[in-house]
Amino acid sequence: MLDDRAKLLLKALVERYIADGQPIGSRTLSRASGLELSPATIRNVMSDLEGMGLIVSPHTSAGRIPTAKGYRLFVDTMLTVQRDDFHAPVLPAEQPQKVIANAAHLLSSLSHFVGVVMVPKRTSVFRQIEFVRLSEKRFLVIIVSPEGDVQNRVIFTEVDYTSSQLVEAANFLNANYEGLAMEQVRERLKGEVDQLRGEVAALMQAAVNVGTEAMQSDEADVVISGERNLLAVSDFSSDMDHLRRAFELFEQKTQILRLLDISSQAEGVRIYIGGESQVVPFEELSVVSAPYEVDGKIVGTLGVIGPTRMNYDKMIQIVDITSKLVTNALSYRR
Repeated sequence: MLDDRAKLLLKALVERYIADGQPIGSRTLSRASGLELSPATIRNVMSDLEGMGLIVSPHTSAGRIPTAKGYRLFVDTMLTVQRDDFHAPVLPAEQPQKVIANAAHLLSSLSHFVGVVMVPKRTSVFRQIEFVRLSEKRFLVIIVSPEGDVQNRVIFTEVDYTSSQLVEAANFLNANYEGLAMEQVRERLKGEVDQLRGEVAALMQAAVNVGTEAMQSDEADVVISGERNLLAVSDFSSDMDHLRRAFELFEQKTQILRLLDISSQAEGVRIYIGGESQVVPFEELSVVSAPYEVDGKIVGTLGVIGPTRMNYDKMIQIVDITSKLVTNALSYRR
């Protein structure tokens, strides 16, 4: 256990290192902490902190920097968040895909790091289906999900349907199957096909087939914005190997998706310090994340990915507020 003096010195060291990015010496730490301690006493405390694995001395400097373990202790027990000095812009209520893209961009622009948003798992349930004639035997199927997500698919048919037949098919599907999954609609259509006129039944079956494909299409599971912001971060721009590894992470997306999926299982803002576990395998990166909801149910996660030496206070505010903005924007459409 750390005594109060050691906690104050560790807090001062982490805050100063986040601000300056330079190893902290005993003289600088004495001024930053505000404690009237001799340089020898501070060096002894720093030696103890180093022995506990909370700080480390780079081989090129006599000063100390925090380790992943030191950051974790700082975040868990010493971080105070001021929530009354930050104001985010409004996130307009639009189609879900647009809300997600806007949120990723907002996280990136506010943090000056990388914004990531996990895309909600697509439902195969539909709210409305419409048909539009494009040309002979070529039609557009418009499918609207309960969340307001719109999918369009073109179908080619053996029969050139009339406008009245298109309206008939759409009305039947909307009146009888609204709120059902496409798979359920397909099975029920098989049993009811004898009650329907053959040509219109074939049109509806074609629509359900492409609808199933559309509603379950493999779109990007996570939206990423602002990767280039890392080029301006000295922690990465000074080390091309660090930068390359970071960009490989964003390109593969699998690790990010796994991290966001884990985050969705917990309430509130979570902080993952790089290097402390395989969740974030790179010591140079940390993630601040929070889940977002629709109708009180967690449907996804968003966050900021940046250098381990980031302003956690500010990032917590940005992520917390953005998660609420996304929740409101998606729920508003319902």
